[in-house]
Amino acid sequence: TCKIILLFGSISTLKSLLHPSPHYFISNMCCSCCCPPAITALFYLWLRSGFSKGTVAGALTFFPPDPPLYKFIRIGKNGDELPDHDDEIEAVEETEGDIKVENGDDDDSDLGTFDIDKQPSNGTASNNNASNPKSKNGQDQQEAEAPLDPITQMTERSNRLRRRAKIQARRDAADAKNGVTYRFVHDAESLGELPSFNGTITAVKVGPQKKTGTYIAALLYKLPASEITVKTKTILYSHGNAADLGAMSGLQCVIAKNLKCNVLVYDYSGYGESGGIPMEKNTYRDVKMMYEWAVNNITKPQLEKANNTEISPEQNIILYGQSVGSGPSCFLASRRSKVGGLILHSPFTSGMRVLTPSRALACLDIFPNIDRIKKVNCPVFIIHGQKDQEVAFEHGQALQAAVPDDCTRDPWWVPDKGHNDICDGPGIVQYIQRLNRFMRSLDEQ
Repeated sequence: TCKIILLFGSISTLKSLLHPSPHYFISNMCCSCCCPPAITALFYLWLRSGFSKGTVAGALTFFPPDPPLYKFIRIGKNGDELPDHDDEIEAVEETEGDIKVENGDDDDSDLGTFDIDKQPSNGTASNNNASNPKSKNGQDQQEAEAPLDPITQMTERSNRLRRRAKIQARRDAADAKNGVTYRFVHDAESLGELPSFNGTITAVKVGPQKKTGTYIAALLYKLPASEITVKTKTILYSHGNAADLGAMSGLQCVIAKNLKCNVLVYDYSGYGESGGIPMEKNTYRDVKMMYEWAVNNITKPQLEKANNTEISPEQNIILYGQSVGSGPSCFLASRRSKVGGLILHSPFTSGMRVLTPSRALACLDIFPNIDRIKKVNCPVFIIHGQKDQEVAFEHGQALQAAVPDDCTRDPWWVPDKGHNDICDGPGIVQYIQRLNRFMRSLDEQ
């Protein structure tokens, strides 16, 4: 990058050379004999995005299920189902040219402050006891597309995500204004029936984010009122890169029922029914907004109802990050000293370290968990399969070694398990046992 800038004198000069024909510039600058098509495509995307690391990282990291494995049915004030807007979104996606939308990658000043330190945050929510599907545990997968032209594919994907974000923001803002609520419906054909859960499953959209205007889709698995005490925990679950609310719904029922806790799981920006664009900094905004919503709408009212002022509302929130979800979870845990605990499931030390241990590309690294884990102030429980071929087992070991001594809990190194199968089959029993052991340790400290 430095050589390129020196060659052309300045970034502005380099940008000017990209117009009106960036394809021409790239084709002459990246020779076909030594630059693989994927590298050329990433370089082109980086230039077109205004040298945005987040845009490139997003192209490599986030692969939402397409189509999503669930839907939010829109419910009007009178209780009637409203038509969805899929046709409107598709029409916008078919339009030509870029549509500008705030992606939040250039400015992260909004990530430094939390509204719960000043005043309660608001969100749009709806209650339902929807009878939902059984789904598989969310699993990180590679996007199964066979690109003919990497440059064209990445450019079109980026443009499509921006167009989708714009129309989704317009729709969600209108829904919030009109008092629209939601009902969760899973992909029954793909996922089957949900495990039994005697609590409520509430579909919510929380927002808008101050920086991006995005509304985030989430499901709250809440215990019956008779089972909730002042010590009842709420798990804020950040899922893997190729999962969504539908894919995670079965596991969340099992967790909530067997751990006797509430579970709040959300979709990242650009996933499922959430608006926005999937990017690293947007995942931080997502988890930050959901955390504040959980404090104001779950744990704080829970303590106020019992007239308890000894326990901090944040103390009853446990962050859970699976795979890519370890990034936003470590980010939040490193910034909130009162959070009750942190669970990392198949985590990585950082995004680029998954690809290579070399730090030559450190400038493009994302989710620096290995640095943030050193700053946490809560108990940490790490789960990792010893035969993980997606994120090497050594990542879990390195994170465990970096946890502050007073926050360390015994990890669970799972023999004969990989990245996505720790909870599969009989393994779910030991999984719940290990989680319960960790949760009990929080009340004993």
